[in-house]
Amino acid sequence: MELIKAGEKTYYIKNAVNIGVYKVTEDSVYLIDTGNDKDAGKKILKILDAEGLKVAGIISTHSNADHIGGNHLIQERTACPVFASGIEKDFTEHPVLEPSFLYGGYPFSDLRTKFLLAQESVVTPIEGNLPEGISVIPLKGHFFDMIGIKTDDDVYFLADSLFGAETVTKYHISFMYDIKAFLETLSYLETLEGKLFIPSHAEATEDIKDLIKINRDKVLEIAEKIYDICKDAKTFEEILKELFDSYSLKLNASQYVLSGSTVKSYLSYLYDDGKIGFEFSENKMLWKKID
Repeated sequence: MELIKAGEKTYYIKNAVNIGVYKVTEDSVYLIDTGNDKDAGKKILKILDAEGLKVAGIISTHSNADHIGGNHLIQERTACPVFASGIEKDFTEHPVLEPSFLYGGYPFSDLRTKFLLAQESVVTPIEGNLPEGISVIPLKGHFFDMIGIKTDDDVYFLADSLFGAETVTKYHISFMYDIKAFLETLSYLETLEGKLFIPSHAEATEDIKDLIKINRDKVLEIAEKIYDICKDAKTFEEILKELFDSYSLKLNASQYVLSGSTVKSYLSYLYDDGKIGFEFSENKMLWKKID
């Protein structure tokens, strides 16, 4: 981890999940996300302490465990407020909701790990409570009410609205809650003008146009693959297997719920667009292309 200057008051800590840092006074900062666990929280505090900086607040772009994992420790040590928006506030306060939502029931023990289950935070609604110099932008699609942050240095923190080219090429299926909203957010991102754009899981860049195209092309490619798989009536499990086989990917418990939830979102997207339908046969739900 290292602190990188991105503007007069804007910094970020380069990490598996890039952490935003915005100076509200000479010696205090707001964080934008906190990484995936308490160890990330400890490292963030160590970096800030070396610079003589204290945490005045935490903004959670969304409630996935890898973005709020350091909240609990940092809030416990600094008594700082945590801010989140809409449904993200509820999931951040009650993080068991994430693995429960993904699994569709009480999550078995393999899903109750720090990868999907963060520690809880005390959360304040974000609306009207942020300091001057920070503004919220809506970035729905990846998760329920995900947001991005723009600072007055013209720096954008884009959360998980974009994935890095290497990630898209290697893993293909990135988690998404609402496919249509994700695509609409990509179109919105094309309208933004700024000095620097910092996605959570990609390198900071002055131009996001190529990355937008890479992400959009992959979403449309996966939608088309699922549509083709449904030329014959298939169960969800069969669709998931064929999709993973087509990319030479292997499932584990966490990927089963993350990618499984995403494939279900693609099925909803195709169904709502009138491209596929479903039927029940022998107590199995079957999805099929509409000719």
